[in-house]
Formats: sequence, C-alpha cells, structure tokens
Amino acid sequence: MQKRNELYRGKAKTLYSTDNPELLILEFRNDTSSGNGIRIEQFDRKGIINNKLNSFFMMKLEEAFIPTQIEKLLSDNEVLVKKLKMFPVECILRNRIAGSLSKRLGMEEGVILNPPLFELFLKNDAKHDPMINESYCNTFNWVSTKDLEKIRELTYNINNILVNIFNSVDLILVDFKLEFGLFKGEVILGDEVSLDVMRLWDKTTMNKMDKDRFRQNLGGLIEAYEAVAYRLGVNIY
Repeated sequence: MQKRNELYRGKAKTLYSTDNPELLILEFRNDTSSGNGIRIEQFDRKGIINNKLNSFFMMKLEEAFIPTQIEKLLSDNEVLVKKLKMFPVECILRNRIAGSLSKRLGMEEGVILNPPLFELFLKNDAKHDPMINESYCNTFNWVSTKDLEKIRELTYNINNILVNIFNSVDLILVDFKLEFGLFKGEVILGDEVSLDVMRLWDKTTMNKMDKDRFRQNLGGLIEAYEAVAYRLGVNIY
C-alpha cells in the first residue's frame, strides 16, 4: 500500500492518504501531550508501543464482533485503516472516579461507578472539549439519535471486553476515551485504543500505568507502557 499525502496531523498521530480512496495509513508518533497539546514531549519507542497495543486491542474487539477501522499492521508504527467520516464527539466510559470527574464532583479518585458512566464531549481542543449531551448532538446534527444509540451500545460492549482483558492480568480499567465514525453507513470504532486514551491501575499497588504518569509528572511513562504490553503478551520489539 503506497503512502501518499499527509491528511491530518494530531497531537500524537498522523493520517496519510493511500492509492486506495477507502483506506488510510495511521502513523503513531513518539509525541506525548497533555492539556490539549499545551505540553508536548517525545518519548523513545512510544509510537511503536501504542501502535502495537492499539492493533492488539482492535483485533480483540474484532474477534468479539465489534466493527473497527483496522485493516492490518503495516510496520512498527503504522497501521492500515478504513477511511471513516468521523463524528465530532468523544465518548468517555468511566468505571471509577478519576481525573476530570473527580475534580468536577469533588469526589475521591477510585470510587467504583455502578453502572459505569457514559459521557460525551465535543471534539474541540480550542474550546477544551466541552461536555455535551444527546440533545446537543440532535440540535447541531453532530450525531443522529440512531447512531448515538449504536455508539452507546458499542461503548458498553467494548468496556466489558476490555475490563475482562485487563482483569486477567491484574489491571483495573478506570476509564477510557473512544471515537467513532461512519464507513459505508455503518458505525465503526475509529481513532485508537491505546494507553494514551485510558487509565489503568495495578490491582495490587494501585500504581498508575497510563498517561497520567506524564500528566502528573510521576515519571516512568515508557516503563509503565512496556509493563502493560508485557503482561498482555504483546511483542513490542
């Protein structure tokens, strides 16, 4: 598959066109950001780890009949994906209180949410991704009622699958972000499922194994990512 023009450059990934109008190449870079891109640093091998973990998770979801954008792994830091018409919303699924929810509600991190909490945010870095709801999606035609119902259903199903995967290696899936789009009229999981878009805690120590190590200046970001990959049996070398 021939890589052609750069179409989009995000905070940590780049999308390229190919000689097939329905397929794109997604490149994972070593950039790591926080505060909607205010702080950006590079970490050696991070793009490789996230690419291979993303492919691992997407394939596991495909095996469970969750439609995803992934086609095949191309290289250490590139993957071939379907070209989606992305919805301008981000979906957050929370199993425990942490991060912005803890600050918003003034509640201690770690409290279990039963049932898990499904939230929507407008994808707009300049506006700091404001929180929205179904009414916003309808009024501004961001997502149809039918597609939003499908997105919610898929998100909860994905949560169940990921929780089971992480439970098996003594990790707690605290929360995660997903993005969806349309491919030939079907709602498809897009963007990424990597350690950059989720919170993971060790069951025994409660150590943070995710990008909060960068956000909170805890250090050991790549070591934590590598440890998660090792537990899952994902070859990152």
